[in-house]
Amino acid sequence: MKNFLPNVGLVCNKEVYENYIDLQDLEKLKKISNFQWLELNEFSSWDESPESSDIIKKELRKFTQNLNAIIVCHGSPKITKEIIDNSKSLSFIGELEGDRFSRRIDSGYAISKKINVIDTSHGSSYPVSEWALGLILIGLRSAGYHFRKIIDNQYWQPNNEKNDIIFQNEELTEKKIGLIGFGYIAKRLCEYLEPFKTKISVYDPYVSKNTLSKLSYSKMELNQIFSENDVVVCLAPLTPATKNMIKIDHFNLLNDGAVFVNVSRGQIVNTKDMIYALQNKKITACLDVFDPEPIPINSEIRKLSNVFLSPHIAGTTKRSRTRFFEEMVNEMYRHFSGNKTLHNITLSTIKNRKGY
Repeated sequence: MKNFLPNVGLVCNKEVYENYIDLQDLEKLKKISNFQWLELNEFSSWDESPESSDIIKKELRKFTQNLNAIIVCHGSPKITKEIIDNSKSLSFIGELEGDRFSRRIDSGYAISKKINVIDTSHGSSYPVSEWALGLILIGLRSAGYHFRKIIDNQYWQPNNEKNDIIFQNEELTEKKIGLIGFGYIAKRLCEYLEPFKTKISVYDPYVSKNTLSKLSYSKMELNQIFSENDVVVCLAPLTPATKNMIKIDHFNLLNDGAVFVNVSRGQIVNTKDMIYALQNKKITACLDVFDPEPIPINSEIRKLSNVFLSPHIAGTTKRSRTRFFEEMVNEMYRHFSGNKTLHNITLSTIKNRKGY
């Protein structure tokens, strides 16, 4: 890298450039590269790749043709087979915030061309895991119920609901915690749970029992996660395999006083089934995500005293935004120094995300 300065291009909209790019990280990148920014404003979502006009494709093709590395984020067109083939020196493509689905990259083709495909979406795993811990504590203390009493100007004492198990205050210490999904967020949440001496079990078809046993965690089936834990936390990605995965049969397995937390995606849960269970069982739900979003004004979920809601804010911190780019710069240092990168999109990742 001492004798070679790679050409690095960032393609995104102005909002990303102003909010995700910390000047200190940018200066660090400029020390090892010739950096350029192309402002584009293509629309894309978590579910669909961006569609671009021929004019935009031509502009992108010209910008990327001599690049050694391309970084994309919101506003960027898709880095297609055509763009990849036109960029003869390309060895690195990075997605700042793609939820590890990388809709803006033809990842499979890039990997087949021996190009490193990197996704640093895990930058938001820090605040999401923090909020998951917060929601666990809120649920165990029935804090949503108590707060509703306060804002409704009702007089009550903390223990006058002692005959109803749902409103008893519980501690997190030594509780049994079931995790649905064992990715970046789950691993960080486990670090935060360690001081509480919790017993952790995991449902994740893609993680081996041996891997979990080395961490002193149990591998369970989904039904067991619901039947054998005090708290169940949904951390799985939304894929064809996980959509509508959690249903009434699972909620019926929860014991009285159990807490269900969802900080992943609302569509993983059957909304009608969850509401029915909350209306008829002595359980609590703490939800940062919902289906649909935003939560309809007339939704029953807003009225339930055994529910705490937040408006999909778990990952939305200012620091998490700059962390995406910070870690991407670190990955470029590794890549162009000949070291192994840490956050690769692989063919296995693509397969898992497509639910195969």
